[in-house]
Amino acid sequence: MSLQVEDTSAQSFTAAFELKGNAQTGELKLFTPFGGTLAVLDWQNGLARLNANGETRTFESMDTLIQQATGSVIPVAALFDWLDGRNSPVPGWQADLSRLSDGRLAARRSTPAPQADLRIVLEK
Repeated sequence: MSLQVEDTSAQSFTAAFELKGNAQTGELKLFTPFGGTLAVLDWQNGLARLNANGETRTFESMDTLIQQATGSVIPVAALFDWLDGRNSPVPGWQADLSRLSDGRLAARRSTPAPQADLRIVLEK
């Protein structure tokens, strides 16, 4: 998973990941390039948690948690749809599912600023 945010600080985030569940209840593990656990995000029943660096932080929504973990908002509900091959529309985002059969997904946020590119490569 790679996320590049096109702002003045040129933020980028890259991590291997393991995703389980669905938009309502799930877990996202993020790994360093060497296989160590960078963070574990989990959500259920209106509660979202971020476990990283030996600390657990709680958030009121998955969107807020994702923004804190990655530096940008990612439409989690649509992401599950996109990974299932359904191109669910999200205001400001354009998903490219044309290479999903090859294990590749790309999505671009044009609004609100700053623009962001999300790229996912799946293992087969």
